[in-house]
Amino acid sequence: MGPPRPDPALPHPEEMGPDPNLGILLRNPYLEFSSQLLDHLRTVGYDDLRPAHLVVFQHIDPAGSRITDLARRAQMTKPSISYLVEQLETRGYLERTDDPSDGRARLVHLTTRGWSQITDALSHIASMEAELATALGPRRMSTLRRLLQELQQTMEDRRT
Repeated sequence: MGPPRPDPALPHPEEMGPDPNLGILLRNPYLEFSSQLLDHLRTVGYDDLRPAHLVVFQHIDPAGSRITDLARRAQMTKPSISYLVEQLETRGYLERTDDPSDGRARLVHLTTRGWSQITDALSHIASMEAELATALGPRRMSTLRRLLQELQQTMEDRRT
């Protein structure tokens, strides 16, 4: 038996009804999407990538990014994003160069291997989205995309 509930007046998750909350409805498809993407990337030669690495590829600028910018975009701490960048640098996906606009700063850039991985990932994402569009129908897929974009903007607006 686990520890007592902090507030017995609060309902247990199982008592909250049959419908999963919005967080779960967003999280589970994202995890499945990411899992399928990583499975594909591993089959085409990127078997050293882990789920946490995807956040770096999602937020890096084509011209390079500072660690502070990557951390802010990914909503992570500088040490956490630095750890991921170091792993990807060691594995040949990223490199660091001096920032020409600020001699004290460094920029993180994709290497040739990093760009190849991005190209393979984007191609596979397009095919996964095409499969979803076939399953949902083009109109519902378009509606889903629009609603998710609106939700993202609403959440960003509430944060600022």
